Amino acid sequence: MREVIGNSVACNHHKVGFVGLLVTLGIVFGDIGTSPLYVMKAILHTGETIDENTILGALSCIIWTLTLQTTIKYVCVALRADNKGEGGIFALYALLRRLKSKWIYILAIIGASTLLADGIITPAITVTTAIEGLESISPDLPVIPITIAIVTIIFFVQRFGTESIGKSFGVFMLLWFLLLGVVGVFSITSYPLILKAVNPYYAVMLLVKSPQWFLILGAVFLCTTGAEALYSDLGHCGRKNIAVSWAFVKTMLILNYLGQGAWVLNHVDTALSVNPFFSIMPRGMLFFAIIMATGAAIVASQALISGTFSILSEAMNLHFWPRMRIKHPTQVKGQIYIPTINLAMYIGVVLIILLFRDSSHMEAAYGLAITITMLMTTLLLGFYLHSKRVAWGFTLLFMGIYCTLEAIFLVANLSKFLAGGWCTMLIGGILFLMMYVWFRAIKIRGNYISSKPLVDYYQIISDIKADESIPKYASNLVYINHAEKEGSVDDKLLYSIINKQPKRADHYWLVNMVFVDTPDTLEYSCETLIPNTLYSITMYIGFRIEPRVSLYLRQVVEDLVDSKKVDLTSTYASLRKNGIPGDFRFVIIHRVYYPESFGNRQQNLLMSIYAIISKIGVGEPKALGLDTSMVVVERVPLIINQRNRRIRRISQIVEE
Repeated sequence: MREVIGNSVACNHHKVGFVGLLVTLGIVFGDIGTSPLYVMKAILHTGETIDENTILGALSCIIWTLTLQTTIKYVCVALRADNKGEGGIFALYALLRRLKSKWIYILAIIGASTLLADGIITPAITVTTAIEGLESISPDLPVIPITIAIVTIIFFVQRFGTESIGKSFGVFMLLWFLLLGVVGVFSITSYPLILKAVNPYYAVMLLVKSPQWFLILGAVFLCTTGAEALYSDLGHCGRKNIAVSWAFVKTMLILNYLGQGAWVLNHVDTALSVNPFFSIMPRGMLFFAIIMATGAAIVASQALISGTFSILSEAMNLHFWPRMRIKHPTQVKGQIYIPTINLAMYIGVVLIILLFRDSSHMEAAYGLAITITMLMTTLLLGFYLHSKRVAWGFTLLFMGIYCTLEAIFLVANLSKFLAGGWCTMLIGGILFLMMYVWFRAIKIRGNYISSKPLVDYYQIISDIKADESIPKYASNLVYINHAEKEGSVDDKLLYSIINKQPKRADHYWLVNMVFVDTPDTLEYSCETLIPNTLYSITMYIGFRIEPRVSLYLRQVVEDLVDSKKVDLTSTYASLRKNGIPGDFRFVIIHRVYYPESFGNRQQNLLMSIYAIISKIGVGEPKALGLDTSMVVVERVPLIINQRNRRIRRISQIVEE
């Protein structure tokens, strides 16, 4: 029997229409939509001579980076590599993890860890740059305190959810992009020749002739850093909505970049001392533009924080991250809040603001890690195209072009390492280590879980149930079965029922949890092993679904009761007389790691780090959503090393 307890596929692909496009603008393009705040400023501070060839070349690089990297790679190719409508590097990995390659998970965790690391700096750089615009009005304004205050508010409101303010994000971002485009067009009229930057010739000439080409490319790359987030948000809006709205967004962005370039060429002498983004604004609109820029920075930060929660939620089900306490602040599907991560991100963002002080220094730290994420996505997309039997010629051409392009960007961004890139690389390295150790440790633990055929124990479980000399432990006894082989059971689970204080119950429930490769699957199958005594339930849970075993089990049991396949009425006479159902008790088998359990030093090290990392997570009862008032945790050693020396007797026992 296989019955559904939730939607097996949550299809969020909205139809293309004004509302869908508006929602897409508010959710998807916050990060890439704030890049005009700092990209041109970063280019001007590379040390290259500011003249027409430099500006035309840099703008041409921006236009063709947005075209090749964002439009072709992500919008045209990556958005088609969806997992039941979901996108992002973990969704892509889930599609591919059945491949025989043993190291493909390395690509996924490198990409995810660098994406998360570079994301920590996004709220810092966007909010700081927006607030720095106030210096044009009042040079003595305390930028750092104001920035930290805004960041504090952004992270504080996460605990309440963003359902109400989220509805207005789309309207706000529509106004923001219109502002970018309109102001850009007015500025272009002052230097129409700036339109020549559309020709890729100027980009090639700049890269060939400029001794600072790698610094310029490092700055140019900032224009496309939001492309990975665009792919990750596929499930929220759908491919068509993203593709259509991107055409509008890209046009507005390019118009603004061209407008900034035109202003720079008209004000070469003063360009280095100001931010071209605010300089192209009419004086009367400056304060309004600063407010809009701050709002756009808040939208981008909010989207990034929510995206971080989603990525780590997926990582938990894919066994890359310890289970953490997850809250659902609103009724909106998929909106989650992870308090520990929210606090960690807040501390990280504040430290970055205090460390780098202004946006110019933050630009040096920005972009390096996300380049690695994009390179990992390219490699995974290559595996995906191959698995879909796409023509070898196209696959090799795609891989060749984008591996080369992103390798060049990586080399260019490496020039930022000492200037600040080390910061995000350090964070990314720590996150990678945590994900790698957690994944490997879970595999090691799984290798040392021994199982036995359950059918061999049917009779003794029936005898225990019938043996009234054994005190009844619970009316319904529930175990989480970690044995992977069908028809088998964890030997420690059997030991708990039979040997360790034999446990008599009216019904025994074995819950098997299978985390599947699809995002929103939530199904179960149930098998009666011993009529009216032993039941095996298998829950199939997608990588975006939070495991809430108590809730799901209650739904399963209700189905069984309704179909007359089980009677849950208590067997105690006084309770049965009044139709009161029996109680439920969960028993969790917790394996404790002891360093002396392994002779392998590498495994010892991995398991030691694993034990440290596990402290940031929650215990298994909370992780599985169990009612902790009904849970008993039994601790057993992970493994007994059979090579341990045996104590030797040195004298005979003297008999009296």
